[in-house]
Amino acid sequence: MKKNKASTPCLGICSTTYGDNVCKGCKRFLHEVINWNKYSVLEKELVNSRLEDFKLTVLRDRFSISNPELLASKLNEKGINFNDALDPLTWIFDLLRAAGSQSLDLEQFGINSHTQMDLSELKNNIYIEFLELSEAHYQRYFLVSGR
Repeated sequence: MKKNKASTPCLGICSTTYGDNVCKGCKRFLHEVINWNKYSVLEKELVNSRLEDFKLTVLRDRFSISNPELLASKLNEKGINFNDALDPLTWIFDLLRAAGSQSLDLEQFGINSHTQMDLSELKNNIYIEFLELSEAHYQRYFLVSGR
């Protein structure tokens, strides 16, 4: 299914129901998760643009994509949910998430890795860094002091 910049980033593993201000799944803020269906297309696009920027920050030094068409084709073939309206580099996040603990030959997806780190460790570092960026953004711009 073709997505757009306003498509939901929800991964179906929301941690805001457990009291987190930033969802450990999609990295949206609690108020964004709660109000998503009330948001205008522009508001949804702004949230997705922020998440896309954070993913690019975390991924760009670690990977490059030699063949975006191959990557999209392989993701579709394997039934992996990704937002084709976003930068193809962000699709790596979706691939890593869907792969779980399976080993991957990234070159088969048209992806070049720029690190020698074990993929499992690399994936963990990526998730942590993405969450840290989202939490820092939330604390800086949304957390009201004194609460």
